[in-house]
Amino acid sequence: MRRQTFASLSNPNYRRYISGQSISLVGTWMQTIAQSWLVLQLTGSATALGLVVALQTLPTLVLGPYGGVIADRMDKRKLMIGLQSMMGALALLLGLLTITGVVQLWHVYALAFLLGLNNCFENPARQSFVLEMVGPTDLRNAVSLNSVLVNCARAVGPAVAGIVIATGGIGLCFMLNAVSFVAVVVSLSRLDTSKLSPSDPAPRAPGQLREGFSYVRRTPKLAVPLLMMGLVGCLAYEFQVVLPIVASETFRGDARTYGFLTAAMGVGAVVGGLYVAARGRTGMKSMVVGATAFGVALLATAFSPTLMLALGGMALVGAASVAFQSTGNSTLQLTAAPHMRGRVMALWAVAFLGSTPIGGPIAGVVSQHFGGRAGLVLGAIACLVAAGLGAIVVRRESAAARASEIVG
Repeated sequence: MRRQTFASLSNPNYRRYISGQSISLVGTWMQTIAQSWLVLQLTGSATALGLVVALQTLPTLVLGPYGGVIADRMDKRKLMIGLQSMMGALALLLGLLTITGVVQLWHVYALAFLLGLNNCFENPARQSFVLEMVGPTDLRNAVSLNSVLVNCARAVGPAVAGIVIATGGIGLCFMLNAVSFVAVVVSLSRLDTSKLSPSDPAPRAPGQLREGFSYVRRTPKLAVPLLMMGLVGCLAYEFQVVLPIVASETFRGDARTYGFLTAAMGVGAVVGGLYVAARGRTGMKSMVVGATAFGVALLATAFSPTLMLALGGMALVGAASVAFQSTGNSTLQLTAAPHMRGRVMALWAVAFLGSTPIGGPIAGVVSQHFGGRAGLVLGAIACLVAAGLGAIVVRRESAAARASEIVG
């Protein structure tokens, strides 16, 4: 069982890659917590918090599909090295502005937008690069372990951020995140390129963006999971907006309370991710189960009367969310044709992150006017609607399969 759970770690390149990512992701979560708390300090507004998150993800909504075209055309490793370096520079600038006391809200808006611009090109390259490292056999395992890593960082990063903010200030979190990007750049530079299996770069040609959309539209096994993630990503993954309000208003806490809620979600996601890595399956039916569990867990957290119960609920949210996300990611990568994988994963990023410019402000307004619990309920409804949509498709496919067997 242990060997099955960590199968992809037998690949030396993947071990180097994940070691660099582990350091960088802790820094990223530190910045996420610090940025949200900085905005609340500057404005006290959940709507402003939603706008920052929206600006950070707006480039993915607008340019995400083109980011997939670039990923299919270029050497993904070199593209990631360049973009990760730029993201480190942005974190450094925000840290300097904050430490010197000159930071203003428009600085946060502008740097969040620039970070999102980097992400819309880096995300599809990184998502599709995993298959080039580990191959199709270990892809689901590697994707699940990546999710485990992200959520280990979600558990560690916020807790560290709470301590750093309390002892050294918000600006120090941004500075430490800037340093953490060095680790991922070094790890990518040290990969053994002879052991990679890169897909052939797509030649430059007119209509490649339209080609990607057409390919997904005529492939229901890609289109429906993307639509499900679009619904869930728009309203359920708005934790950067909702959880600060749950921490500060629902439970009358501070940055540490926010960090604990986020960390509890990370702990649950680690457990869920390890389970999916060992026993998880791909396909629409598994996505329906994941979306249903995600919605139920959000409802349980929303109606938790105490902080301790809410922490337990967030652990369940983490486990269900990582199961849904990992299953969808693996399903798309294994279904997509190699020369289309970058564009398909770019659309996954649009569904997951690019929907936030729409969902972030909605979640912010709902949370500001009706409370953080209402923001969680909003996400639960989105998950259950997505699960219902997927269930309808699964039933139709099953009915069609039975009909063809009868005819045959």
